[in-house]
Amino acid sequence: MYSPLSFIFPTIIYYILMISFAPWYILAPNPACRTKCGPFEMKYPLGTGYGCGSPRFHPFVACSSDGNQLLLTTHTGSYPITSISYSSSTLTISPPCMSNCTFMQTSPANLGLDWASPFQFGPSIFILLSCNPSISSLTMKGTLICDPSSTYLCPSIYTCPAVVALGLPLFPSINTCCVYSPANLDSNDELNLQELKCAGYTSVVSLGDVPSDPMQWQYGMVLKYTLGGLDSYNIAPSCHACELSGGVCGYVPPRNSFVCVCENGVNTTTDCYNYLQGQWLSMSTTYQVNWKAWLGVLAILIFCGIAS
Repeated sequence: MYSPLSFIFPTIIYYILMISFAPWYILAPNPACRTKCGPFEMKYPLGTGYGCGSPRFHPFVACSSDGNQLLLTTHTGSYPITSISYSSSTLTISPPCMSNCTFMQTSPANLGLDWASPFQFGPSIFILLSCNPSISSLTMKGTLICDPSSTYLCPSIYTCPAVVALGLPLFPSINTCCVYSPANLDSNDELNLQELKCAGYTSVVSLGDVPSDPMQWQYGMVLKYTLGGLDSYNIAPSCHACELSGGVCGYVPPRNSFVCVCENGVNTTTDCYNYLQGQWLSMSTTYQVNWKAWLGVLAILIFCGIAS
């Protein structure tokens, strides 16, 4: 004799299992959001990956797959981040094709920023190397691109023996060097060395205690970043509480609403203080879901018994 239970019961069991184990998937840790990447403590607005930090900074800033290096990625390449200052909203990158006093190289690729990114060049000193001598008279928007007040840096950088790697003789003529100020980008948001007729470049963060000694200069490229108005007004208070509780500030698409990602994988809209016992929370949530699920099963079984 046919019984409706023979059809309904397997279906009920399937949904019980799905409902029972669903909270474990919801509470699974999110490996993309981490509090550290390599040597850096990660704080808002920077994040280690998708869904972390501010959505304005992804995919421009992310942690490498091995978790050892923080990278800035633009349409011209990926550049290692060597320092971060959250107080001044700056970070420093070290492009692989950039020269320094001990190692100079020609740069086959342009350096660029994305117009949609929150970054712009900070207070770095750009020096163009091995240029056509006409560089000294080149203008952009009616202004000389070479800063005449900083020409003393050219004979200093040209004392580095590594200049021979650029095809220059030792102690070359300094009219092939240009202190590029301001460092303007072209219409593609790129520093186009080929268009400027230069073979290489360097960028100096600090001249150190002896400005005439390029071996003591700190090389790198400073970028300033800005927060959007909504970020600074709505996110900052919630994010501060999240980070104090050991969480990572993030967002949930498609509205990119703020979430606090806790160590045990729980996403909250406040902080992680109530979710420190992730295992207990998972078990209690599962228990509550199971209780409701079994109550529904009991009701269905009673109904089927009456119907039969």
